[in-house]
Amino acid sequence: MIGMWIILIAYLLLMVGIGVYYRRKTASVSDFVLGGRTLGPWFTAFAYGTSYFSAVIFVGYAGRFGWSYGVSSTWVGIGNAVIGSLMPWLILGRRSRIMSKNLEAKTMPEFFEKRYNSRTLKLFSALIIFVFLIPYTASVYNGLSRLFEKGFGIPYKYCIIVMAVFTAIYVILGGYKATALSDFIQGIFMLVGISAVVIAVLNKHGGLSSSVDQMAQIPDASGETGKFAALFGPDPVNLLGVVLLTSLGTWGLPQMVGKFYAVKDDKSVKIGTIVSTVFAVVVAGGCYFLGGFGRLFVDNVEGAPATGFDGIVPEMMNAIPELLFGVVIVLVLSASMSTLSSLVLTSSSVLTIDLIKPVKKNMTDKQELFIMRIFIGVFLLISVVLAIFTLENPTTIISTLMSISWGALAGAFLAPYLYGLYSKKITKAAVGACFVSGVGLTVAHMIYFTFGKRTLEIGGLAIHSAINAGAITMIFGLILVPIVSLFTRNKPEDQKLFDEIVEKSR
Repeated sequence: MIGMWIILIAYLLLMVGIGVYYRRKTASVSDFVLGGRTLGPWFTAFAYGTSYFSAVIFVGYAGRFGWSYGVSSTWVGIGNAVIGSLMPWLILGRRSRIMSKNLEAKTMPEFFEKRYNSRTLKLFSALIIFVFLIPYTASVYNGLSRLFEKGFGIPYKYCIIVMAVFTAIYVILGGYKATALSDFIQGIFMLVGISAVVIAVLNKHGGLSSSVDQMAQIPDASGETGKFAALFGPDPVNLLGVVLLTSLGTWGLPQMVGKFYAVKDDKSVKIGTIVSTVFAVVVAGGCYFLGGFGRLFVDNVEGAPATGFDGIVPEMMNAIPELLFGVVIVLVLSASMSTLSSLVLTSSSVLTIDLIKPVKKNMTDKQELFIMRIFIGVFLLISVVLAIFTLENPTTIISTLMSISWGALAGAFLAPYLYGLYSKKITKAAVGACFVSGVGLTVAHMIYFTFGKRTLEIGGLAIHSAINAGAITMIFGLILVPIVSLFTRNKPEDQKLFDEIVEKSR
């Protein structure tokens, strides 16, 4: 226990030190939000990966989907690496860097404003980001606090509060550059830690082959054995929904796409593509592979884990040496702090640049930075309250909170952003329609199925699942935007501007 405390305290002090170091190197809004657009490939790739994978993945998703799909949940990690990391870097990376620089856009709402010449789209997208990043942040707190409670015996709510305080300190002090360096260090912890944990957990049941054999003996809901060790598991249809939400969703998340705005040059994009993909293979693949063996460690009570879905991975940690558990705590803390820093920085910059600055004109850089730092604290406070509330509500699980957030954000933004990088024919009306459909479908689903306690399946696909709803919302947006654009028109002067923007970004 002493060793665990030493590791934890040393890590937290290091993060604060990084914030203090970069305090004097952050003189402008561009420095604070994008690191001056000077970051190289390794920092950007690790910032992308560590913002992607947090306690939500390690504790919430790995446990939840590992229980449902067994060893086949590893496909989610593979999907995260290929669809969620490799493809966005290849398809969005270079275009995002060039177009955001040409437009002088520092945030996604600012991108929508200047790309589609619409202040309304900027304001609407800024509100969506602020509202729907909050449940995502709460889910990160929840995942981390469960491991802390397990390892240190500290009540959930105190873990959440301390986590918020330390995140606020180093983000408020150092901005994007501090988070980028922290992400790089945190990424190293994650790569080493997840590899060690997977080996230690599997060795508890005689190694990989023995663990797989034991998973094959566990019956599914129909009483049939072998499904939890099968290549595509007991439910491949709904497994595909998980892969799509957790992978394709990154294409439309402002805290992920914003990483491309900060990368230095095209060469950095090429190198970053490789680094980010390898990182995702190890971290995401390792997390979901680990979660796939959860049934060997947790009792099945009427089809559900005795610990609850969010307690599966913490329970598995009882199987590893105490000092390694300390490493796991730092691993998950690393992942979570990097994700949180990205979320709060995105939210505060959106509020300041896209909502406050248009109202209060002639703001200086110093005033903007001050307001951003205030909003970081406000955003963290709201998300802490929500996290504590959901922790005290046993019917709320981590995967549901994250699915609601990703479904709304990616459902609203993925299609307008992707098409906006390449096509001259996308109309303002189509973008607005996608914003409405992304948020509207998510909220309607949440009210109808979550609060109404109703279930619905079509062809084996669980429509009542927030995960599948998020995936459907994203795909619907990809279809909706070109159809609406086909039947609507931009003003001639706007169309001429849009043609020039796309041509300059080739």
